[in-house]
Amino acid sequence: MRSLLLFVAMATSGLAGARTVWDGVYTEAQASRGMTAFGQSCAGCHALAAEGKAPLVGDSFWKSFSQKNVGDVVEFVSTYMPNGTPGSLSKNTYEDIVALMLKSNGFPAGVTELKPNTIAGVQIIPKDGGTELPASALARIVGCLNRSGSDWVITHATNPERAERAPKSEEDATRALGSRSITLKFVLTHLEPLAGSRVAVNGLLIGAGGVDGINVTEVNRVAPKCP
Repeated sequence: MRSLLLFVAMATSGLAGARTVWDGVYTEAQASRGMTAFGQSCAGCHALAAEGKAPLVGDSFWKSFSQKNVGDVVEFVSTYMPNGTPGSLSKNTYEDIVALMLKSNGFPAGVTELKPNTIAGVQIIPKDGGTELPASALARIVGCLNRSGSDWVITHATNPERAERAPKSEEDATRALGSRSITLKFVLTHLEPLAGSRVAVNGLLIGAGGVDGINVTEVNRVAPKCP
């Protein structure tokens, strides 16, 4: 009976949720190596602080990587850095630099080094588990286009998702909608022909989760009627 209960507990734990950056996905030694590499290849262009030139810590980190995973950070850094010679560092060096970025953003160290096989699917989310995108993140929403006074508003809006990670567009016509209303700001497109239809909107969030609206870059009809 005891063995059965242990098995059930382990299974339940495994189903509780994916690993996150709060589970310790790098080691202190790896972050120390990352500091050396950062000083040699990155410090001229980036700051390991929330302020300064091209900061990699704080709001700028969350703006770029919230709702993504650690593998996305490694891919981004190894594809675009260092400035002028992207991809010129070794695979291990890029992993060490990402370990340093995680440490600098307050995520705890663990006992296993950050490697492709250890970070698969490791999510970047706040400590409280929230998944709301921060202000200024490039996001995508789907919902019903309506007029509210002088403003255009998306009602029944889906939760804002990273534009580059949103579901395929052919799913937008039938996907479940949400309960939010998000105001469209700085709209340059003539939207009257789309009124009442289901649309997909890309833009920069104004306030966390688009609480103050979305600075529109693109609006596309995905279905003639809504919801």
